[in-house]
Amino acid sequence: MSAAIVTVTLNPAIDQTVTLDALTPGHVHRARAVRSDAGGKGVNVASCLADWGSKVSATGILGSDNATPFEALFARKGIDDRFAWIPGETRTNLKLLDAASNETTDINLPGLAATSGALDTIRAVLRQVATEGSLVVLAGSLPGGLGVETYAALTQLLTARGVRVVLDVSGPALTAALASDHLPEVIKPNRQELADWAGRPLDTLPEVVATARGLVARGIPLVVVSLGGEGALFVTRDEALLAHPPPTEVSSTVGAGDALVAGLVAGLHAGLPLAETARLALAFAAGKLTLPGANLPSRGTILAIVETVRVETMNVPPRASS
Repeated sequence: MSAAIVTVTLNPAIDQTVTLDALTPGHVHRARAVRSDAGGKGVNVASCLADWGSKVSATGILGSDNATPFEALFARKGIDDRFAWIPGETRTNLKLLDAASNETTDINLPGLAATSGALDTIRAVLRQVATEGSLVVLAGSLPGGLGVETYAALTQLLTARGVRVVLDVSGPALTAALASDHLPEVIKPNRQELADWAGRPLDTLPEVVATARGLVARGIPLVVVSLGGEGALFVTRDEALLAHPPPTEVSSTVGAGDALVAGLVAGLHAGLPLAETARLALAFAAGKLTLPGANLPSRGTILAIVETVRVETMNVPPRASS
């Protein structure tokens, strides 16, 4: 039996995307269109992986009062629903899409307060479905009721079982996870999140590479840093690659970073070399940009995009001898 893929979303959301002709602060707007998608970082990763054809389980915390969009998504895409359901409503995140610039303004609302019982349920699910060699994605913000050490504790639980953890979090939760003795196999901050952790600006690519290599030296095998329109860096002990995004007609940027994580996981699950994993991750992100919501075009379309992704080897100073 092949290793499982599991995503964990502790603070999911219903993403309500409102398309405007142009966003002008302080003015009244008439919406051109509106759509709602079941979301949250781990949910989006699971959605893209399911489109690719991967079998994926999704767990986390959801409110039972507005469950329909999530139930519909899981059923439509064949995602194994292992969520803990608690009373109340899952939060709604507003995304204001400026059609003139294709820029999205996010307004993230507060989520449900988590319960210790819900977290116990998630731990039990992970013990059941995440066996040795499985890939588990821990992604997104923490809801009220859970401390900043939550992801660090989950990483410890999983790595002790031989599970490969992909961590996509930011702020104090990232700081706590990176201060732990039990580190994930992969982290995927964006440039600003990495700079916030480092406590200094990372204005140049060499600075980003050096900071990523420092984390690799501390024991994280792969550090992936998303760079928006510049693509993404993939840094290991022996390689530092910059994957350039192909030209893409953008329909919606919602979930693009999560699609990149999904492509990264797909590459890791398939055992691809780093350069091929980088191409697949960038192809997932580019394919998602052509569609609304966290959705991918056909597998054939993604494979065609892979061929257009250019991967550049970054010049990396030699490691100091230990």
